[in-house]
Amino acid sequence: MVETADAPPLPDGVTLVRAPNPGPMTLDGTNSWVLRAEGAGGAVVVDPGPADAAHLARLAEGGVALVLITHRHPDHTDSVDAFAELTGAPVRAIDPAWCRGADPLADGEVIDEGGFRLEILATPGHTSDSMCIVLRSEGGAPLGVLTGDTVLGRGTTIIAHPDGALGPYLDALDRLLTIGIASGPVVVLPGHGPALPDLAAICDAYLAHRAERLDQVRAALARLGDAATAEAVTDAVYADVDPAVRGAAEASVRAQLDYLRGA
Repeated sequence: MVETADAPPLPDGVTLVRAPNPGPMTLDGTNSWVLRAEGAGGAVVVDPGPADAAHLARLAEGGVALVLITHRHPDHTDSVDAFAELTGAPVRAIDPAWCRGADPLADGEVIDEGGFRLEILATPGHTSDSMCIVLRSEGGAPLGVLTGDTVLGRGTTIIAHPDGALGPYLDALDRLLTIGIASGPVVVLPGHGPALPDLAAICDAYLAHRAERLDQVRAALARLGDAATAEAVTDAVYADVDPAVRGAAEASVRAQLDYLRGA
């Protein structure tokens, strides 16, 4: 995997406000991103996170024009109603269930807000409603990509089977890789962990990791039989997994088995 000792500088007008919810699945906590270019009015807040009053108050400083949700998981969405009430800002997501006062997001949609141009990319895989945001200057130059949990700042993400699926996830990584290659080094602004300096490099590493895991699952099935359970395959492939994330490992194995079995 691609690791970096020092996070790269954030683009001008981008602020990370990390939520106080660290844990095995959230790493240092959920990353809430505040996007407000110089001279802009209200900010765009991406993933307000848990319903922690002090955290939400920090996000609301200076006014909020729009809230965007990268995917449905509670560590990103628990504060949706409280934050909408606090700020009066509309909330938008791919899944209509998380929208408040606005329409769902569409793949390829471009939003001009907070002094930035935001290009929405539907990137299902981690969850069915996962999306990323290409952050561009008003002139269109790519400044960074907000990846939610599709790409993390440390380690790899899970495929949250049955809502998530491996095939779409690999397609999403390929799509992000293409953007990174075309644009040169692009900063990754993830949903957890530190920012990363190069979208193409991390996507390439993620794809290699997924290919390696699939080979390990194939080898396990060769030993255990094609009808082996997800639990048995997890024991074989993730033998040293931390018990705190055993459920996540099993979910990813189920997604890999569905992919290999053509489900």
